[in-house]
Amino acid sequence: MRTNLFHIVLSAIFLTTGICKMSAQETPKSGEFRKAENKEISEPEIPDTTKIVIPEQPKALKNDTNKKRSGIDAPVKRTAKGYESYDVRTNKATLYDEAEVYYKDIELKAGIIVFDETKNEVFAGRIKDSLGNYTQYPYFKQGTQVVEADSIHFNSKTQKARVWNSRSNQGEFWVYGEVSKKENDSVIFIKNARFTTSKDTEHPEYYFQTRKIKFVPGKKVVVGPTNMVISDVPTPIGLPFAFFPMTEKATSGFIMPTFGDNQNQGYFLQNGGYYFALSDYYDLAVTGDYYTNGSYGLRAESQYAKRYKYRGNVNLRFENIIQSERGFPDYTKSRQYNIQWSHSQDAKASPNSRFSASVNLGSSQYFRQSLNTINVGSSLNNTLSSSISYSKTFQTVPQVNFSLTARHSQNTNTESITMSLPTLQASVDRIFPFAKEDEPKKGFIKNINLQYSVRGENSFQTTDSLFFKPEMFRDAKTGLQHSIPLSTNFKVFKYFSVSASTNYQETWVFNTIEKKYNTTTGEVDTRDLKGFDSFRTYNFSSSIGTTIYGTFNFGEDKKFQALRHVMRPSVSYSYTPAFDQYYDQYQLDASGENYVDYTRFQGGLFGAPSQNFANSVGLGLNNTFEAKMRNDDESSDEPKKVMLLNNLNFTTSYNIAADSLAWAPLRVTGGTTLFKQKLNLNFGATLDPYAIDNGGRRIDVYNIDNGGSLFRLTSANVTMGYSISSTDGQAGAGKNKDEQTARNGGRDDDLFGTGVDMSDQRQSMFNDDDEEKSDKSGGTFYNSTFPWNFRLAWSVTYNNSNRQSEITNNSLMVSGNVDITPRWKVGISTGYDFVNKGVTFTQLRFERDLLSWRMDFNWVPNGYNKYWGFFIGIKSSILSDIKWDKRQVPDRRIGN
Repeated sequence: MRTNLFHIVLSAIFLTTGICKMSAQETPKSGEFRKAENKEISEPEIPDTTKIVIPEQPKALKNDTNKKRSGIDAPVKRTAKGYESYDVRTNKATLYDEAEVYYKDIELKAGIIVFDETKNEVFAGRIKDSLGNYTQYPYFKQGTQVVEADSIHFNSKTQKARVWNSRSNQGEFWVYGEVSKKENDSVIFIKNARFTTSKDTEHPEYYFQTRKIKFVPGKKVVVGPTNMVISDVPTPIGLPFAFFPMTEKATSGFIMPTFGDNQNQGYFLQNGGYYFALSDYYDLAVTGDYYTNGSYGLRAESQYAKRYKYRGNVNLRFENIIQSERGFPDYTKSRQYNIQWSHSQDAKASPNSRFSASVNLGSSQYFRQSLNTINVGSSLNNTLSSSISYSKTFQTVPQVNFSLTARHSQNTNTESITMSLPTLQASVDRIFPFAKEDEPKKGFIKNINLQYSVRGENSFQTTDSLFFKPEMFRDAKTGLQHSIPLSTNFKVFKYFSVSASTNYQETWVFNTIEKKYNTTTGEVDTRDLKGFDSFRTYNFSSSIGTTIYGTFNFGEDKKFQALRHVMRPSVSYSYTPAFDQYYDQYQLDASGENYVDYTRFQGGLFGAPSQNFANSVGLGLNNTFEAKMRNDDESSDEPKKVMLLNNLNFTTSYNIAADSLAWAPLRVTGGTTLFKQKLNLNFGATLDPYAIDNGGRRIDVYNIDNGGSLFRLTSANVTMGYSISSTDGQAGAGKNKDEQTARNGGRDDDLFGTGVDMSDQRQSMFNDDDEEKSDKSGGTFYNSTFPWNFRLAWSVTYNNSNRQSEITNNSLMVSGNVDITPRWKVGISTGYDFVNKGVTFTQLRFERDLLSWRMDFNWVPNGYNKYWGFFIGIKSSILSDIKWDKRQVPDRRIGN
C-alpha cells in the first residue's frame, strides 16, 4: 500500500467548517444531522444505527494537547447518499451510505467514513444492506495506487494505520492481506498475505501464500516462508524467503537460462545472462549459451531511444560451434557471427538532414548453423543486406541534395559479398532556363530543363573468407560519374504526349586494365593499372504515347453491367553512337594474325563505353480491365467497380542498326488481385519471334517460317499469394508477425516458419484481444465459428530456351493458424517442392493460454532444422523465472 492516508483528515476540516451549526440560545442535540445536498429538506430523523458496522477499534493513541489543524491547499469534495453529520459534543464527523471524499489525487469511498477530531483518527468501513449482507467496502485511491479493504483505521498524527483484509495492486502483483500495518510513510507490514498475478482477483488460479510481508512502497517486497498454491491446493513448491523489486523504472538483473540436451552438443543452457538498465535512454542485455561439448554462444543487444530525436537497436551475436568429439573423423569446429543495427531518425529532429541505418551482416552460414532455436525461422534466408546513409538538403536556388551511403549485399549460398564504402551522390534540382520561375511550363521551349548529378563509389568484391582482410581492400574499385540530362515534354494534336531527352555522362575511374600476349607463356596476360582515366558518352531518346478509353455496356439489368478497357500505347526511339576511340587490340595467339578488340575500361565500376552502334525503336502497350457489377448491398443503389486486371503489358523493340535478329523477344507481364484483394496473381512470359538451330542458337529466320508458330515460348513464370482469415484481418486470428526473423532478412509472417525463443514471454500466438475474448467466454469451446487464418504462396517457372520444355521451379508454401477454443491455438507452416519431390520446411505450433500461465509446444518434425521444444511458465515478467521447459536443438550434422 503505497498511499499516504494523512490527507484524508483535511476533509474533516471542510466538514467542520461547512456543517457546524451555530445557536445563540441552546446547543443542538447530539444526534442532530444535516442531510446530503440535492435532497428535499424534512424534519430530522434519528438514523438507523444498526446499519453502521464499525469493528472494534484499537486502543486510541495519546492525545496531543497542543492540537493543530492542517490547512487545506486544494478544494475538498465530499458526498453521501444517506447523511452527513457532525457531533459537536464528541467532535466526530460522519458520512454515511455511499460516502465519498475527494482531495487532490486522493479518492476515498466507503459505506461509512468517520473522523474523530479529538483522537485524530479516521475510520472507513463497510455497512450492511437491508438483507444483512456487507456492502460498500472501503476503496482508497491515490494516483494509480488502489487499496480495497474491509475497514481502514488511520491516525493522522502518528501517520500509523491498520487495514483489515486489504486488496491492492502493486505493479503486476495483486496483494491480499489479513491485517496490514502502516508504520510510517515508507514501511508497511502485512500479516497472513497472499500475492498473485492472476486477473481473477476473487478466485485466482494460483497464488503464493506467506505469513508475513515487509513492503517498502515503490522499492521492494520482502516475504518470509512462502508456499505456492494452485487451485486452492498447496504444493510442495516453496521458498524460505523471497525478494521482489518494486519499481516503475527498469532495473538491472539476471536473466535465467533455459536448459535441455542434444545428442551432439550434450546438455546445454540457453539465453541466460544479465540485463543492464543503464539509463532511461538505452539498455543492454548480455546473454549466452553453453553446451557441455564445448560449444558456446554470446549475444549483446541494446535498445536506445530519445523522444522526437531517434530510436534504434544493436544486436551482436557470436557462436562457437563444435560437432562431434576431437579425434573423430566427423569432428568440425566453426565460428559464426552476425551484426545487426537499426537506427531511425524522427522527422521532427531535423527537416533538412537525415541519418538512418539498417545493418545485417555476418557469416553466411550463421542462421543455418546456429544452435539457438530463435534463428530457426531465418535458416532459409538467401541474402543479407545493409545500408547506412546520411542525406542533407541545402535550401538554395536551385536546391542541392547530398548523400553518403554505405551498402552491403551478401549471398549466403555462394558466400560472395559486394560492398560500397561509401557511395557519394549529389544533385542539383531541375533548372528551366527558358521559363520564368513563376510562369507555367508549357510548350517545347519552356519545358526544356536540365539537371546535374554526380555519383562516386568505392566498391569491393570479396567473399566470407576475405571479408575485411587486406585482400579485400587491395581489389577495391573507385570511380565517379557525372551526368547532365537535358529533357523536355509537350503535347501534339491535343491527345499525344511527347518527351525528348539527351544525356551526357563523363566517367572518371582509377582502375583500368591492359591486355597483352605473353610470348613466353603463350597466354594473354591482363594487368591491372592504377591511376586516373576517363571516358565520355552521350545518347538521345524520345517517346510518344496516349491513352485510349473503351467501355462496353451490357445493360443495367444484368449482373455484369459494363467492361472498361484502358490502353496506353507508346512508341520510343533511342540512339547511342559507337565509342570506338576507347577500344584497343591485343594479339590472341602466336600467329600474329588474330587480334581482338578490348577496352581498358572493361569491368569498370560504372561499366564500359559501348562499341556497338545502337539505333532502336521500342513498342509498348499497357492495358487495364475493370468491370462494373450490380451491387447486392441493398443499402446502396450504385454499382460497384471490380478490377479484373491491374496491368497487362506488352513490350518489344526493333534495332534499326542490326543486320540480323533485329526484333527483340516480346515480353508479356500481368497481374491482378481477386477475392476482395486477398489473392495476388502475377505472371510473365517471353515470346521469341525467331527460330533456333539444332545447337540452340537463335537464327535469322522467323519461327513461323521454320514450321512453328508465330512466337516461340522461351520462358514463363507465375507467382500467387493468398491470404484469408475468418475475421478478414480483424483481431482474433492470432499474431503472425515475426519482427526478429524479418530483421534477420526473412519474412515477417509465418509462411516460412517463425523463430522460437521460449524464454521470451512476449513471443506468443495470443494478443490482447484474444485474451479479452477468452476471459469473456470462460475458455469454453466456440459455438459455431473457429477463428482462423490461412496463407498460401505458389511459384512456378517454365524454361524452353533450347527446346527442353521443363519446369525448373514449382513450389508451394502454406501456413495457417486456428483457435480450437479461446485458449487453444494451433499453427502450421509447411510446403512442397514438386520439382525435387520433397516436403519443405515444416513447423507445428501449439499454444495453450492458462490464464496467468502459458504453455506451448513447437515441433519441426524433419529436415535440417529438426527440433522440438516444450514450455510452461507464468506470463508475468516479474515471475518469468517460474517455468519449466524442455527442448531438443537442431542437429547441424545433417546435410553438412
